[in-house]
Amino acid sequence: MVSFWFFHITALLYFVATLVSIVYFLSHKDRLLSIGRKALLSGFALHTITIMARWVESGRTPAANLHEALSILTWIIVGLYVVIELRYKLSILGSFVSPLALIILITASLLPMEIVPLAPALRSYWLPVHVSLALLGNAFFILASLFAIMYLIQERYLKKRKIRGLYFLLPSLDVLDELNYRALTYGFPVLTLAMITGAVWAEYAWGTYWSWEPRQIWSLITWFIYAALLHGRLAIGWRGRKAAVFSILGVLVLMGSFLMVNLMSLGRHGFLQ
Repeated sequence: MVSFWFFHITALLYFVATLVSIVYFLSHKDRLLSIGRKALLSGFALHTITIMARWVESGRTPAANLHEALSILTWIIVGLYVVIELRYKLSILGSFVSPLALIILITASLLPMEIVPLAPALRSYWLPVHVSLALLGNAFFILASLFAIMYLIQERYLKKRKIRGLYFLLPSLDVLDELNYRALTYGFPVLTLAMITGAVWAEYAWGTYWSWEPRQIWSLITWFIYAALLHGRLAIGWRGRKAAVFSILGVLVLMGSFLMVNLMSLGRHGFLQ
């Protein structure tokens, strides 16, 4: 399969971007940041071709198994980085995104990569709609957690009065807190739409909108976690460290439940049965 080779070359480019990012953190040479950015963008371009090739080879939306879902999730995360980098000139974000992209793709490479046909009940236009929304919402929340990690690192430097190292590379606390908030405000409505379209698709495929499947339960738990976080930010005034910690905890629950349900094949959602 052509997509098989493209996938591994994409992972190699993400590895190069990660390696350059590590050296950049150690040396602080701006030229390395530019090289890492180009490697990450090249990986994203080839990743786009990989997904398109997989789509042609399978004759369906390439999101029928966990390998494909993780690949698309990685592509969306890097794609959102490209948008943010263009909007905010935040090149340093790429140094955090590239290791994450590499880790997710390595995980995907360890899973079965063969193309599998969809069950008849799942051959629906709801597949690309629901799965795209779900993965996009996950990507926004993952980015929010990256901003939260960057915030905690920067805060640690300030508290210890160590005005050196990453302190000069990272944005201010206010900027990181604002970006964390924006990612959450985009991710939450997308997650809500994913749950709604998932319910409609479930009714179409299985004759019921809600059947207390493990994936549905964990999606609801995740929804309440992020609803509470946004409520805290808007109504109670949560900012800074507390908001950052909750963003990280939220994404741990999100990704933990996602992998648990799909790796253990719990219910009809593991992974699209």
